[in-house]
Amino acid sequence: MTRRKIAIKKIENLAARQVAFSKRRKGLFKKAKELSTLCDAEIALFVFSASGKLFDYASTSTMRVIERRNLCSDVNLANTYQSSLEVQVEGEHFKLNKELKEKAHELRQLYGEELQGLTLRDLRKLEVLLDTSLNRISKAKAEALEQEISIIKKEEARLMEENQRINQEVKFLEDNQRLEQVERLEQDQDQSLLATSFTTRFLLR
Repeated sequence: MTRRKIAIKKIENLAARQVAFSKRRKGLFKKAKELSTLCDAEIALFVFSASGKLFDYASTSTMRVIERRNLCSDVNLANTYQSSLEVQVEGEHFKLNKELKEKAHELRQLYGEELQGLTLRDLRKLEVLLDTSLNRISKAKAEALEQEISIIKKEEARLMEENQRINQEVKFLEDNQRLEQVERLEQDQDQSLLATSFTTRFLLR
């Protein structure tokens, strides 16, 4: 009878999960012990159960293995990080350089250059791309014109409002000037009547 493979995912049944944990933990510790014995390797192994219980194994001293690990990790971590960063930068540079060349080639084709070797299908795709670009340009142009027209209309409305305000101020000033002129004329008339009356009285005496 062949052993049935199980899916590597969390075992939902609690009892089955505990049984699997116990069996595989023992198998893991057994493999660690065999590796230490066969290969003269220093091994420290820690396992925490779902309930938080600690199970550990060490071929020599747990603290000694941890100290060795810390001494090596500081150097290796710096080297690994630097190496990984260099590889990442080189990969990004290569990717960006490739994309730049492809885009430059596409742009030259849009200008009608480097069309040699293109198939009819490629030329049709290029034609569709140009039509799409022209449609987008036309749409953007129409939107820009609409925005300019809207700005001009707003400016026109502002100027009309400003002109109306100025006309009202001018009319107000003109009305005030006319009122002042009428008042001055009435005052002059009153003074003239007073002078005439005084002269008449003086002559009658």
